Amino acid sequence: MTKLSVNINKFATLRNARGGNLPDIIQVARDCERFGADGITVHPRPDERHIRYQDVRDLKPIVTTEFNIEGYPSQDFMDLVLEVKPHQCTLVPDPPGVITSNTGWDTIQHQSFLKDVIGTLKKAGIRVSIFLNPEIDKVAGAKSAGADRIELYTGPYAEEYTKARTQPQNFRLFNDYKNTAKEASAAGLELNAGHDLNLDNLRFFKLHIPQLKEVSIGHALVCDAIYMGLENTIQLYKRQLQD
Repeated sequence: MTKLSVNINKFATLRNARGGNLPDIIQVARDCERFGADGITVHPRPDERHIRYQDVRDLKPIVTTEFNIEGYPSQDFMDLVLEVKPHQCTLVPDPPGVITSNTGWDTIQHQSFLKDVIGTLKKAGIRVSIFLNPEIDKVAGAKSAGADRIELYTGPYAEEYTKARTQPQNFRLFNDYKNTAKEASAAGLELNAGHDLNLDNLRFFKLHIPQLKEVSIGHALVCDAIYMGLENTIQLYKRQLQD
């Protein structure tokens, strides 16, 4: 079954909005695992507007599933990742002030940079995934840069999935995801996915891309948990990922 990694950034956003330590991010991570999450994802940004660098350090000894740290590989980010040594580091090409990730790497233009960064992470024993748009021509660059996995950026998929209810002829975009997934598998790269996946669109993605190893979901899952409770919500998402 495809693994579910819960991105806990939004819990930290809620904590930071009021100050103090409510909700307790450490307890949130423990509870997510207790409720069935297969991993915990965090995305510390330079302004620390949600997950803080110290949160990442504090989470490392208590995460018992898979710890995934994602972000742009600035020097500060790299220093943190090499200190904490998570199971996986997901590299995203976010500029400093972006609200949320909105595109994948150009693995051709940034080949040399990615190769250096990935090489450093892999020397430390960290599995590396890189954020990628559904573009077949970027897969070879991910492989040659040394990545172990790609994470398909599913924002455009989620948007088109919603539109396809009334305009099914416009869902041709999904072929790009399927073809990129096949190309990645042929190149020996494992496959993750993330961004705007939810209870409405996740099952379709999973059924049509059987290579999928892991999804990272935060915003939609947290929103659902407001209404349905965290334990129930995690189980509902896991049910969408069953083979």
